[in-house]
Amino acid sequence: MDRITAMQVFVRVVEAGSFVRAAEQLGLSTTATSRLIADLEAHLGGRLLNRTTRSLSLTDAGRAYYERSLPLLAELEETESLVGRQSAAPSGLLRLTAPMSFGAERMAGLLAGFRARYPQVDVEVSLSDRLIDLVEEGFDLALRITAQLDPSLVARRLCTVRIVCCAAPAYLERAGAPVQLQELTRHACLIYTNSPRCDEWTFIGPNGQESVAVKGGWRANSGDILRVAALAGEGITRQPTFLIGEDLRNGRLVPVLPDYRLTDLFMHAVYPSRRHLSAKVRALVDYLAEELGDPPPWDGWMQGA
Repeated sequence: MDRITAMQVFVRVVEAGSFVRAAEQLGLSTTATSRLIADLEAHLGGRLLNRTTRSLSLTDAGRAYYERSLPLLAELEETESLVGRQSAAPSGLLRLTAPMSFGAERMAGLLAGFRARYPQVDVEVSLSDRLIDLVEEGFDLALRITAQLDPSLVARRLCTVRIVCCAAPAYLERAGAPVQLQELTRHACLIYTNSPRCDEWTFIGPNGQESVAVKGGWRANSGDILRVAALAGEGITRQPTFLIGEDLRNGRLVPVLPDYRLTDLFMHAVYPSRRHLSAKVRALVDYLAEELGDPPPWDGWMQGA
């Protein structure tokens, strides 16, 4: 007896509610379907179904077997489909959403390399800082930057996103460089309004986690705008190094508050479901993990900084 086939037939009988309907759905005779269930019960040494001329129902053992069979068969289906996906060349349209600043600064280069490797994949990119429902809006993949991802999401961590508090040398010459956290209260701070509790900046310092209320003449929902304002000497900003890494490297911006640091965030690739992940999505996620990693390319020069 093929136990996998017998298990599949048993599940179909339970879900169809009759041997006749299950046999029709499976393309088997009713006799063959009944024989497979009988052989399965004989192998297991117990009755799985209570049968009458008008109905059938699960025994306690049958219910337990049915509930255990479902995830096993689902895993088998996923394993078999994985082989087919891996043998198929990635192709077709891939719809991707990513955060505004990261997308504008980094995605073109990353996707150019990806398409050089997989030219049969067409990419449509939508940049947004709002939380997008992938299924409802028809996206294959999202890149999200956060300290802690919703555990209900299916995701793969790609890299660490380092946040640095910094300012232009011209601003620090004019206003002085803060040394203690509370000194920020007298400085012009460039505030990113999409950040939770944007008027309160939290750091990890000599005394553990500390927060300070900040204010300033610049508020924006775009890190790019705040970066330009910082370069113009308008104040102190908190920005990810994928956006300001080159500015830090060449001294156009300099870190402040050397005894304090900001909590790292993480870049994740988020997709609607682990099951039936297409070859194109799997290829892009693997490629991004390979190209980013820790440290990501824009932070390589900063190790130890």
